[in-house]
Amino acid sequence: MDKAAKVYVAGHKGMVGSAIVRNLKSKGYSHIISKTSSELDLTVQADVNQFFATEKPEYVFLAAAKVGGILANSTYPAEFLYQNLMIESNIIHAAHMHGVKKLLFLGSSCIYPKMAPQPIKEEYLLSGPLEPTNEAYALAKISGIALCKFYRRQYGSDFISAMPTNLYGVNDNFDLNSSHVLPALIRKFHEGKISAQPEVSIWGTGTPRRELLYVDDLADACVFLMNEYSDELHVNIGTGEDIEIRQLAELIMDIVGYTGRLTYDLSKPDGTPRKVLDVSQLRALGWVSSMGLREGVSRVYAWYCDQDNKSTPMKREVNL
Repeated sequence: MDKAAKVYVAGHKGMVGSAIVRNLKSKGYSHIISKTSSELDLTVQADVNQFFATEKPEYVFLAAAKVGGILANSTYPAEFLYQNLMIESNIIHAAHMHGVKKLLFLGSSCIYPKMAPQPIKEEYLLSGPLEPTNEAYALAKISGIALCKFYRRQYGSDFISAMPTNLYGVNDNFDLNSSHVLPALIRKFHEGKISAQPEVSIWGTGTPRRELLYVDDLADACVFLMNEYSDELHVNIGTGEDIEIRQLAELIMDIVGYTGRLTYDLSKPDGTPRKVLDVSQLRALGWVSSMGLREGVSRVYAWYCDQDNKSTPMKREVNL
C-alpha cells in the first residue's frame, strides 16, 4: 500500500477497527477513510454502493461486524447471521464493483469445528460440526471467506481473509450481557473489588482453554498481510499458545487486586473445550505476536479504570 493511498477501515469505532487505524497512522498512512454506523448503515446495499462510488477507496480493511459472547450469540442468532451477512456481502461486492485494489476480510476462529484437532490449521475449515452457541456468527464469517475466495477466482479480485483468535484490548466491550470472556472477567473482578464482594462467579467449569491475542498485535498482522500476502487461503492470526479459563481468571484477579473467592457456575455452558490456532503459515510469512498476556491485560485494566474514573459507560457498541 502506498502511504498516500485511500484506505477505508470499516468498523473503525470498534476494538479491532480502531486498532487498525492506530497502526496505519503509526506507519505513516495519511488518507484513512471512515464512517460511523450513524453515517453509513453497512447493512443497506444502496448506501454502501454510494459510499464506494463517492469515496473511491483503494484498500479496504473489513473489520465491521456484529459481535458478542456466548450469551449474545445464543440469544440473538438470527441478528448475528443476518447483519453480518449483509455487512460483508455489501462491502465485498461494492469493493469489486468499484475497483478496490485489495481487501482484507476479518473472520473469527469460531469458524472452525467445535472438536477440531489442536492446534487448528487453516485447512480444518468445514471439516466437522460447529460450536452450537455461536453457529450463526460462524456461518456468516465462513460465508465472508467464501465470498473473498470466489471473487478472487471468478474476477481476479485481490481479496484476502484473516482469522484472528480470541481478541482483547482497549475499546473492548465490557457489557456482561454481550462481552467475551476476558473483558467480562475484568469487569466482574473490578466490581467485586470495589464493592468488597466475598466471591465472584464465572461461567462453566473453568477448564476450557483459550488463545488470547492483544488487538494491537492483530492490527499489525493485518497491515502486514495487506502488504505481504495474496492468496485465497485464509490466514490464522494468533499467538500459538493458550491458557485455561481458570488460570486466566486467577491472572486477572491478581492484576485487578481482587482478594475474594473464585467460584464456578456449573449451570452455564463452557463452550468449545479448547481453541488454539496453528499460526505456522503466518510465521513463515515473517510475522509473530509480541504482546505478553500479563502486560496486555494490565494495559487493558489500566484503560478500563481510566474510563471508569471519567464516568464513561463501560458498554461499547456491539455492532462495530
